[in-house]
Amino acid sequence: MLTSKQRAYLRSLASKLTPVVQIGKGGVTPEVVASVDEALAARELIKANVLDNCLEDVREISNVIAERTRSDVVQVIGRKIVFYRAAKKPVIELPKSK
Repeated sequence: MLTSKQRAYLRSLASKLTPVVQIGKGGVTPEVVASVDEALAARELIKANVLDNCLEDVREISNVIAERTRSDVVQVIGRKIVFYRAAKKPVIELPKSK
């Protein structure tokens, strides 16, 4: 679970990222979950884009993917979702919680 300070820090890092996963009209498929999982393993912090032809709710999609990949949803803005999952050897150093 991320604190608000950690979430704010990750949001600032994510602002520079381009989406690496696109979720289309199929919604949350096993392939999409696998893509997000692989991207998180490689990068820790990723941005996903939900395409206009996807009829599912963006927040619902973010919650399902986060649950299935054991990651945290950092932010949902419009049709973009930011996910974070710490690696075994973290590259991103989060601010300490009090």
